[in-house]
Amino acid sequence: MATRRRRCEVYERSGGEVAAERITRCLFITKLYEAEIGDNALLSDLAHSIRSFAQEDEAGRRWSKEHRYSGYTSYASLNDLPKRDPAFADLAKLLTRHAEKFADESAFELPREARLDSLWVNLLKTRGHHSGHIHPHSIISGTLYVEVPAGSSAIRFEDPRLPLMMAAPSRSDTFVTVEPRPGLLLMWESWLRHEVLPGTGRGERLSVSFNFA
Repeated sequence: MATRRRRCEVYERSGGEVAAERITRCLFITKLYEAEIGDNALLSDLAHSIRSFAQEDEAGRRWSKEHRYSGYTSYASLNDLPKRDPAFADLAKLLTRHAEKFADESAFELPREARLDSLWVNLLKTRGHHSGHIHPHSIISGTLYVEVPAGSSAIRFEDPRLPLMMAAPSRSDTFVTVEPRPGLLLMWESWLRHEVLPGTGRGERLSVSFNFA
């Protein structure tokens, strides 16, 4: 009996008196795009800007406090970062190139290229976390990690089959956790539920999150 694998497909052919052939295919694969951004100068400029926004953006600081965000986020206050800061203008161009690659790999059938729709910064303090959520009305979402102290909060993705409430057996990969590191860029389809787990270290984790639509 011969067995061979092609990506996630399994083919099996057996001989003997009765020949048999079977195939198991993977349907509707969930993809997670990862890239390393090695531009240290850009990461340094982004870190400086994030800390400046955290000090100067009173509306963002107020929103973060009202919503019990552990630190600061510009999510609800600043919607023009690429126009406001040259480092974010450079980042927007870089993210667009990566989003085009991810969209091509995902075989999206789009009437036009996906466009950067929103971009916000996050300064997450020790033990900070973000409960499970999705990004409605978007195609691609993602995060770029700028500064990541030891023990920083990790991101965890949830099997999209989980909310279907079927009597399915448990699996070891129901949740997939990715440990952040400086320069790590992650992209995923916006319907993929994810959360930020509480960190264990000290320091401020800096990141930039975004949506393409």
